[in-house]
Amino acid sequence: MRRTRILTAVLALAAGLLVGAPPALATPTGQVALAADSYTWHNARIDGGGFVPGIVFNRTEKNLAYARTDIGGAYRWSESTQTWTPLLDSVGWDEWGHTGVVSLASDPVAPDKVYAAVGTYTNSWDPTNGAVLRSADRGASWQKTDLPFKLGGNMPGRGMGERLAIDPDKDSVLYLGAPSGKGLWRSTDSGVTWSQVTNFPNVGNYVQDSTDTTGYASDNQGIVWVTFDESTGTAGTATKTVYVGVADKDNAVYRSTDAGATWTRLAGQPTGYLAHKGVLDAKNGYLYLAYSDKGGPYDGGKGRLWRYATATGTWTDISPVAEADTYYGFGGLTVDRQHPGTVMSTAYSSWWPDTQLFRSTDSGATWTKAWDYTSYPNRSNRYTIDVSSSPWLTFGANPSPPEQTPKLGWMTESLEIDPFDSDRMMYGTGATLYGTEDLTKWDSGGQFTVKPMVQGLEETSVNELAAPPSGGAQLFSALGDIGGFRHTDLTKVPSMMYTSPTFTTTTSLDFAESNPNTVVRVGNLDSGPHIAFSTDNGADWFAGTDPSGVSGGGTVAAGSDGSRFLWSPAGAGVQYTTGFGSSWSASSGIPAGTVVESDRVDPKTFYGFKSGKFYVSSDGGATFTASAATGLPSGDSVRFKALPGTMGDVWLAGGATDGAYGLWHSTNGGTTFTRLANVDQADTIGFGKAATGASYQTLYTSAKIGGIRGIFRSTDAGSTWTRINDDAHQWGWTGAAITGDPRVYGRVYVSTNGRGVIYGDTSDTGGGGGDGGGGTDPTPSGACTVAYTVTNQWTGGFQADVRLTNTGSASWSGWSLGWSFPNGQTVGQLWNADWTQSGPAVTAKNVSWNGTVAAGSSVSFGFTGTWTGSNTRPTAFKLGDQTCTVA
Repeated sequence: MRRTRILTAVLALAAGLLVGAPPALATPTGQVALAADSYTWHNARIDGGGFVPGIVFNRTEKNLAYARTDIGGAYRWSESTQTWTPLLDSVGWDEWGHTGVVSLASDPVAPDKVYAAVGTYTNSWDPTNGAVLRSADRGASWQKTDLPFKLGGNMPGRGMGERLAIDPDKDSVLYLGAPSGKGLWRSTDSGVTWSQVTNFPNVGNYVQDSTDTTGYASDNQGIVWVTFDESTGTAGTATKTVYVGVADKDNAVYRSTDAGATWTRLAGQPTGYLAHKGVLDAKNGYLYLAYSDKGGPYDGGKGRLWRYATATGTWTDISPVAEADTYYGFGGLTVDRQHPGTVMSTAYSSWWPDTQLFRSTDSGATWTKAWDYTSYPNRSNRYTIDVSSSPWLTFGANPSPPEQTPKLGWMTESLEIDPFDSDRMMYGTGATLYGTEDLTKWDSGGQFTVKPMVQGLEETSVNELAAPPSGGAQLFSALGDIGGFRHTDLTKVPSMMYTSPTFTTTTSLDFAESNPNTVVRVGNLDSGPHIAFSTDNGADWFAGTDPSGVSGGGTVAAGSDGSRFLWSPAGAGVQYTTGFGSSWSASSGIPAGTVVESDRVDPKTFYGFKSGKFYVSSDGGATFTASAATGLPSGDSVRFKALPGTMGDVWLAGGATDGAYGLWHSTNGGTTFTRLANVDQADTIGFGKAATGASYQTLYTSAKIGGIRGIFRSTDAGSTWTRINDDAHQWGWTGAAITGDPRVYGRVYVSTNGRGVIYGDTSDTGGGGGDGGGGTDPTPSGACTVAYTVTNQWTGGFQADVRLTNTGSASWSGWSLGWSFPNGQTVGQLWNADWTQSGPAVTAKNVSWNGTVAAGSSVSFGFTGTWTGSNTRPTAFKLGDQTCTVA
């Protein structure tokens, strides 16, 4: 059921990312004055929604844990709040592929250090090579080393690992297993530089599908894990024995006993399978291996568990079931560091009736299961599962035994027992991250409790967003894999995704502008209708009827009064209907595959765009006429919307660097379009509540303006623009959708390709101006207020945000803020400002795009730093010679 994730991501890339996020960017069309506003950013809570292929606990510091996702970045666990903190939101548009994390490593010698191997695809879909990111502050900030090859955080085999490993005896030494035949790589300077281990004998040979011409399923999955035997080293000296897993069914495990100088195939090893994981229990001297006949994370029909005695070289098949009884591969694998001999594994590819967890307390001699059949199809569970914090995990299902809802999961490639707490275990699935805090009840005959431990980790891929002007819904989302949600409260997880029908992926949705109770959505489904309607603002849904030939959702538009709909599905031409889709008629004059939208005033006016042509219908979608407008983008990476409240007011964004690429505006229903000269490139357009005193609704776009990629706002119909995000909040690719909130000035909803639905609120609560113009006095004067907040703190390090507010009556066209640290703190990295430090004195100055600060507006910057003894915040700040009030 969740196998569509990769297809969704690939189709999104093919439709937008490859043309929307190239490495070479066009030259700005003119000089643009940019203002900046300070925004606070959050996720509209869904909690999870995607595959978590890796969980990493630090082995020497309690409660320090990380999780990696295939397309949505990396996260650090916060024990005090029981939530996850995103660590890669600073990844920008040009390097969007670095939101895919193929491996993570947490330094056991210096726990502040963490490493991430990043890159999403090894084929042409990802325009950049992979990289190794290194952090000395637990992921609050990063330094990057680019690699001479690509990495595949969203490629087949991504659940194997970990491919990146730190020598536990000499932590300046790291190994990285590469895909695509690039071999094994090593760093001896804490990840700064890397070189290939040229004497490693096997680069792997396993591919999922050699006939795949895209290079996706036909890529060599390469070197898949590295494990150190810490008992063979001493502190400060490289560990002697290193094990490496290779995607080769006949030669899956290699070993070095001389710190990597030489390597040999491990003698006597089983063949015919791939070793997904290799976990070493150094106290007992056992290397455990989880094998599958396929690379995963979706496929796998047979599997085994093996134990290798490192002292004697003895191999033992410790599989919990006979080979003939497996219909899955083994993936997740972990040992209890507090109780040597306790080992667990997962049947990662057991899709039906459920995944399975296996547990042994005698080094694999005997096993018990998380659930067993009593008399088929009835089951007896050793666990209870509580999804009240994420109730949508039932998927609205009511299955027949032996299937149950909610499931324990699927794609369960990651499984880790907390090395400091035998009762805590976490494991990742294709939809969430589950955990338990009473695991040892398993052994005493009780039931342990499974629950989502995923808050803060948001991993949905967003296709469309819509914010209605009235009704209980604040936001509708169209998502990959889990369909989408109706949010009535952005801070709470909705009770259920859209159902009746439940699409695997929702591709498009719309509401009737003058009747927001009427909502329509379209999407993909293996069998069944591809369109659904609601007449109660999205609270309840009923299925429509497909026209002949429909194979996928495509795009859909609702007439402004909800009396008719226009649908451009995959597999069929454009269709229109009156009522709720009980019958459809083919539209004429418009090609199949056209992106369709509705006028937000006239219920009979619809628009379409395809291959450089804009189409208009004035008879409810029955007939279309191609506009004479020229100069529009020639490709299909275009998104356009009509302005609510004004007939024929249309904005169009999109294009590619090899042709027209920007933002266009029409005030005559698409008869003509004018390109905005002050926008270099644009990929989305959305509208929100107008600013106080403004005569036009607020515009939002994901764009390149003034040479800068970002999220921008305009309160004067595009004459001037304000960048509202910053370098710490970029979220990779944001080109699918954007919308403002028609009820809340300044609120914007931003789509991401793996970080969920982001929403931002402005500090400009009055909603009045501040965009673009700025003042002329280069020296700030008047009153100012500073809010200094430590947002995160750990041993020896911290992160802080500084908000500077212009509380005077005149605008600033530049600013310079100074302060002194009371305890000798040192800034390590600062963003959204230029800075210098001399002793305790720090000066932060505006950068090119955030110097203009209107009266009543704010500007923010952040930094990471170090501290010893105490971390008292500064008590005095000066803006030039002006002393600011400290909030």
